[in-house]
Amino acid sequence: MSTSRSGFDITRLSSDRIAALASDFTPEERHVILHQGTERPFCGLLLDNKKQGVYTCRLCGLPLFQSDAKFESGTGWPSFFQPFDPEHVAELKDHSHGMLRVEIRCARCDSHLGHVFSDGPPPTHQRYCLNSVSLYF
Repeated sequence: MSTSRSGFDITRLSSDRIAALASDFTPEERHVILHQGTERPFCGLLLDNKKQGVYTCRLCGLPLFQSDAKFESGTGWPSFFQPFDPEHVAELKDHSHGMLRVEIRCARCDSHLGHVFSDGPPPTHQRYCLNSVSLYF
């Protein structure tokens, strides 16, 4: 078992477990979470959420972002300046769409979350740009 600094099990889930967890997904959830899609801007249900709490992975429930790290980026997607625990968010270079971006995925189940950019606010100057459909609040 692999445990993050914040005490959560981040052992990679098996393909069978991922398939079982995704069995009730809608076509949009499958497209975004399992096939690295993107929901349309300004349409996500969590974009305007102002409640205090924790945003978790829609697929496996791992805590990903806290509400006190959320900010209004104007981009149309929920944005955060830091993850709940850096070990919970995996970063991968993304060369699709003719540009270099950094894709972010859940470290435990590999679900697609969105992308991270270096144009965020202090103190990290990072903007973790998330698909609402990839999250539970």
